[in-house]
Amino acid sequence: MAPPSPASQPAETLSGVIERIIFLNEENHYTIAELRPDAPGRPDPRNRPDLITIVGPLPGVECGETLHLTGEWTHHAQHGAQFRVTAFRSELPSSVYGIRKYLGSGLVPGIGKVYAHKIVDAFGTDTLRVLTEESGRLREIGGIGKKRATAIKQAWDAKRTERELYIFLQTYGVTPSQCVKLVQHFGSTAKRVLETEPYRAAREIDGIGFKTADRIAINLGFANDAPPRLDAGILYALETLQEEGHTAYREADLVDHTAALLETTRDRVAARVEALVADKSVVRQELVDPVTPGAPPLPGSALVQLPHQDRAEQKIAATVVRLGRVPTGLPPIKVDAAVQWAEQKAGFAFHELQRVALRAALTAKLSILTGGPGTGKTTILRALVEILKAKKVRVHLAAPTGRAAQRLAETTGGFASTIHRLLRYDASAGGFVANENSPLATDFLIVDEASMLDSRLAAALFQAVPSRAHLVLVGDTDQLPSVGAGNVLKDLIATERIPVTRLSVIYRQQGQSQIVTTAHAINSGDPSLPPVVPEVSAAQAWGDLTLVAAVDAEDCVRKVIELCTAYVPQHWKWFHPIDDVQILAPMHKGVAGVANLNARLQEALNGRRRGLRTGGGEFRPGDKIIQLRNNYDKNLFNGDIGSVAGVDDESGEIDADFDGERHTFARGELGDLALAYAISIHKSQGSEYPVVIVPLLKAHFLMLQRNLLYTAITRGRKKVFLVGDPAAYAMAVRNSESKLRVTHLRQKIAALQAGGHLPPP
Repeated sequence: MAPPSPASQPAETLSGVIERIIFLNEENHYTIAELRPDAPGRPDPRNRPDLITIVGPLPGVECGETLHLTGEWTHHAQHGAQFRVTAFRSELPSSVYGIRKYLGSGLVPGIGKVYAHKIVDAFGTDTLRVLTEESGRLREIGGIGKKRATAIKQAWDAKRTERELYIFLQTYGVTPSQCVKLVQHFGSTAKRVLETEPYRAAREIDGIGFKTADRIAINLGFANDAPPRLDAGILYALETLQEEGHTAYREADLVDHTAALLETTRDRVAARVEALVADKSVVRQELVDPVTPGAPPLPGSALVQLPHQDRAEQKIAATVVRLGRVPTGLPPIKVDAAVQWAEQKAGFAFHELQRVALRAALTAKLSILTGGPGTGKTTILRALVEILKAKKVRVHLAAPTGRAAQRLAETTGGFASTIHRLLRYDASAGGFVANENSPLATDFLIVDEASMLDSRLAAALFQAVPSRAHLVLVGDTDQLPSVGAGNVLKDLIATERIPVTRLSVIYRQQGQSQIVTTAHAINSGDPSLPPVVPEVSAAQAWGDLTLVAAVDAEDCVRKVIELCTAYVPQHWKWFHPIDDVQILAPMHKGVAGVANLNARLQEALNGRRRGLRTGGGEFRPGDKIIQLRNNYDKNLFNGDIGSVAGVDDESGEIDADFDGERHTFARGELGDLALAYAISIHKSQGSEYPVVIVPLLKAHFLMLQRNLLYTAITRGRKKVFLVGDPAAYAMAVRNSESKLRVTHLRQKIAALQAGGHLPPP
């Protein structure tokens, strides 16, 4: 009988004894285990009808325990029926069989299978009480002396304390995975901290948000308008707004937003904002009329910032002003002659805008070069690097992502690195080696894909630039803004105090590239469709951009798979269907979302191999994977793409290859990886791929914006396929209302350049 549909069935319950733990992620305690149910249940798919497979976060559980589970039945394509756990309660084993399995599982250091059998043989069902209350009796067992008995007692007490803590936390609505984070962070003090300062969890632990801490606090009896709750709510509101890209927010709007969030009055929230400003937990920025120096602040216009965002913007502003006030360190360069030399070397005359960009880079300490695809940014950068090399200038090239850095190196002939590698992160010091006190040893720094710079990364980069060096920022302002908070490139352009060259003439393939012309049409708001075909087989191989119509989400997925497995390999044998093809999806969830596409593409492109089962599915040798967070120890960064080189079922480890470098990921690190046959469009920023496939449906309406579609299309270097509804394409082109980001960077730069001052960061 097939498991019922989770969408149509209420949560089910299940009880039984843990027989075997197959997999355990020690970081988040995601567990795959075999359970012997109290009553007959769904059969184990491996012909053991007395056992079922359970999966989910199960912190602190051990073999031999009785578990009372809440969850739902699911069906795994390879492993059959599984019970996915959403909540659980555990009981210590009471039978001799259960206690023997419990102690013999390696639960307590000092008790292996041999001693577990000896202890249970001696004390029977009374074993656990003896360990807790009469541990001295352990010395009655042959081979256990005073030292070993004491060690066993200490280990048992620590395990018991941890277990009681998990029970306490789950009583107050904390999920098993959140329990793990709380115990890892606060240790044995977790219970006391939550009883007295529950909102500390939201401030100090990633993944424990305000809502979780608030639920705990209210369950513990905290008042709705208690100052700790209001303070935590204000900080949570600012952090949420930061996730939307804001580095600051208008105070009046923040008060309204927080009052609605906490279901309290504006006056109470406003009073706590004052208190947070007074103790420097937040920073208030009074806005003044720029036309009238010395005028009083504009009423009701104050912005509020988290301190780290204020410091980041201060550092960026200070660098902008510092570079403008210190003379250049470049050797004498006859700029016009250098430009002519570069033209001769290139073999063609530059457009006047390209000459302007070169002159600005060589004369201004800070300059910006912007423009869409095919407008000649690469030509300028190559010419600039050649001029500087000829003058023996120390040039450094950097970009936010590894792929963008690799492309920058290939197109300019210089050495390029990611910003993180350029600044050299020191894990022991918790910061970058290159900083304002130890600047980069460079005369000229060129940063590509600068639209991806959020305020904190830009601050780290800017302050490491030597005062006599030049800084050139290159980017496309029409792309998606940075994932992190800030709008650095646009803010710098908006100051109108920095030389900016906007390239607008299309050069790539003499203007014949459908990718380039479509991208520029999207930017101009032209919803005219690219070539549309009803089926994959009808696509013209000579075209570089095609829209394959799909009637619904399932049809869209089918056609995406057909492109990857059949059409691309048949027409372009030099494109590898995994390495050279990238699916970019607007959303993570849904039939045509990142998660489902990865599962389906893995089966279609790499389905014959067995892999390592994890909480997120399965990793198989040959799988395309993406790094999800910065790992400075491995020198891997968020967005890096690699492949699985091998898996080890015994140890739960994965060997992965990232750009020719091998890395081993232990069980606790597997959460840093995800399949990357499909990734989000946001994750693709700064990268280019030979072939790009974009599912595009009206169901994606929440994300259908002009800059999202523009970014996706411009990631394709040779071929782009849009798969979906032509109406969704038109919806995206017409929706140019990307959210305005609130920042304070422009005001900080204006204040410093006007001779004002800012408090030291």
